[in-house]
Amino acid sequence: MSAPWKAAGLTYNRYLAVAAGAVRRSLKEGPRLAAERRGLTDLKFAKWENGKQGEVKQVGTVVNAAAQAEK
Repeated sequence: MSAPWKAAGLTYNRYLAVAAGAVRRSLKEGPRLAAERRGLTDLKFAKWENGKQGEVKQVGTVVNAAAQAEK
C-alpha cells in the first residue's frame, strides 16, 4: 500500500511544504508572522575552482511553494 501523499502524486518534500503551510496559516497573527519569516530561505551559489571559492551570487529567495501556489 502506497502512502497517501505518494498516491496523490506528491513528493515527500512537497507534502511537508503543504502541511507546514497549513499549520502556519492556522496560527494566530503574532506567531503566524514569526513562523512565516522562518519559512523564507535565501539561495546562494558559488563556483569553486582549484580549491578557492569564486564570487557568491544570489540566486533568489525561495519561498514556501505551497503558500505561493495557493495565493
